[in-house]
Amino acid sequence: MQGNSQTDTGFFWSQRWVRWGLLFAAWTSFGLFFASKLLIGHAYRGEALDLGQTFLYWLTCAYLWAALTPLVLYLSRRFRIERGRLRNLPLHLLASIILSLVHLAAYLAISSLIIPLTAPVAQVFEEFVIIGLHGNLITYWTLVVISHAVDYYWEYQERELSASRFKAQLVQAQLTSLKSQLQPHFLFNTLNSIAVLVRKNSNEQAVAMLTGLADLLRHSLKNVEAQEISLKEELEFLERYLEIEKVRFKDRLRVNMKIEPDTLEALVPNLILQPIVENAIRHGIGRRTASGQLEISAHRENGTLSLQVRDDGPGLSSGDKSVGGQIGLANTRARLRQLYGEAQCFDLRNDVGGGAVARIAIPFRLPEEK
Repeated sequence: MQGNSQTDTGFFWSQRWVRWGLLFAAWTSFGLFFASKLLIGHAYRGEALDLGQTFLYWLTCAYLWAALTPLVLYLSRRFRIERGRLRNLPLHLLASIILSLVHLAAYLAISSLIIPLTAPVAQVFEEFVIIGLHGNLITYWTLVVISHAVDYYWEYQERELSASRFKAQLVQAQLTSLKSQLQPHFLFNTLNSIAVLVRKNSNEQAVAMLTGLADLLRHSLKNVEAQEISLKEELEFLERYLEIEKVRFKDRLRVNMKIEPDTLEALVPNLILQPIVENAIRHGIGRRTASGQLEISAHRENGTLSLQVRDDGPGLSSGDKSVGGQIGLANTRARLRQLYGEAQCFDLRNDVGGGAVARIAIPFRLPEEK
């Protein structure tokens, strides 16, 4: 949204008629302000003043500055006054004097057409310079200051936007790197399991796992570029992975899904559950001689999506503390931090009823809210 806002703003300011309209309105306000100030002062003192003539003079003064403003802005941007460019200060001082005199000369020429001069032109111009030069110098330098302020503001906005884009690109690259590590991770583990089955001459099981792996890889290619997918898609991928594991464990692996229907469309990180389930199978079910159960649940708690993977294995021992540092779970933690910052939680601990439980809590978001 931010990028669109910046684009719309840039388009707005790129319209020449808008810029000229704002310039005309600003200088009209300038002329009306000082004309009204003069009228109020004379009225307070009880002095007569020609209303139409006063507004005419001040609007003439204002519109002459309006005509000079593009030149002042050009000089201000072409010869910036900033650290390392203080040599431009004398240039602006000279330009302010010249343009102020040009303004006074043009004002004298136009005002003489309205009311004929009763004194020599040189004498009137000298009076104009004495009375009006300082005000014109202030006007010139005010335009320079405003120009610098606006330019600095837009440069700051551009830097902020560039920094935001760079940060987003960096995060995207980091997420892609983390996810790309996960895919060969479970792939190599599955191929290793197939190799073990082949050595045991369990060829039917090996073929079944290869078939399941091919189906799994085809499914994973559907969302290869996506960082977030719906929970429904994530579970479809996970079910294919579990089919492969069931071939290896036969009847020793039982899976129980407790997924609340209103969570299926919620967004979750792509490939977030597989490494957690793999960890539960390897360090939970894999350590049992008897069959074991894996429970995967998802429910919504206010604005949070809670995902849990629970196994009924022996649980985590002191020697299992390094489990969280392995590539699957370590990348899971890193990806959650990158995607959600402090608005996420990942916890792996022993369950009260035995076994281990891993819990992920992330903001509950639907695709249209992304």
